Amino acid sequence: MKKTVSRKSAGKDVPADRPSREEAEAAVRTLIRWAGDDPAREGLIDTPARVVRSYEEFFSGYADDPTQILARTFSEVEGYDEMIVLNDIRFESHCEHHMVPVIGRAHVAYLPDRRVVGISKLARLVEVYAKRLQIQEKMTVQIADTLQEVLQPKGVAVVLEAAHQCMTTRGVHKPGVTLVTSRMLGAFRDDANTRREFLGIIGLNGARSGSLS
Repeated sequence: MKKTVSRKSAGKDVPADRPSREEAEAAVRTLIRWAGDDPAREGLIDTPARVVRSYEEFFSGYADDPTQILARTFSEVEGYDEMIVLNDIRFESHCEHHMVPVIGRAHVAYLPDRRVVGISKLARLVEVYAKRLQIQEKMTVQIADTLQEVLQPKGVAVVLEAAHQCMTTRGVHKPGVTLVTSRMLGAFRDDANTRREFLGIIGLNGARSGSLS
C-alpha cells in the first residue's frame, strides 16, 4: 500500500515514496537510451541532471497550497464593489497526457463582497495550478473554485486561452489552434450583463486580436 504524508496539495495527500534525485536522473538516462542515443556521450552526460532541475521548475506548483496564497485579504476598500479583472496572465503548463508544453493566457475576475486580495496573488494562483501536470479544463475549474472558496465573492469568472504542443508539434500537427475554456460562478453565471461586461473587458465579445506568443 502506498504511504502518504500529511502535507496536502490541492486537497490530496502527497505520496511519501517520491523517487530520489538519483532515481529521477536514472530514468532520464533510460529514456535517452530508448530514444536511440548514448547518455554517456559528451553532449548528453549532464542532460539527466539538467532535466531533473528543469522538472523542479516546471512542476513546482505541487509544493504550494493554493488556498494559502489567497489567505491574506483586505477589507478596507471604501465600499468598492465593482468588478476586479486581471487580464492576460501568461502561463506555462504541461499536458498531463503527453507532458509537452501548454502556453497561454488567463483572465481572472471577481466581484468582491467586502474582501479583496492583492492582484499579484491572482497571478500567483494561476501559476501554482499551471506548474502541475494539467488539462486546461481542470485548471480553469481549479482557479475559479479556489477563488470562490477562499474569498467568497459575489461571483468569479475565469477564462483560459492556450496553445497545446500536443496538437501543434505532434499528432495532428495543427499550429495556430487555440483552446478557450471558461468557468463562471455566482453573478457571472446568473447575470448576463455582468458576464457580457467581463467578456468585453478581456476582448472576447468580438474578434480576438493578438497571439499567445
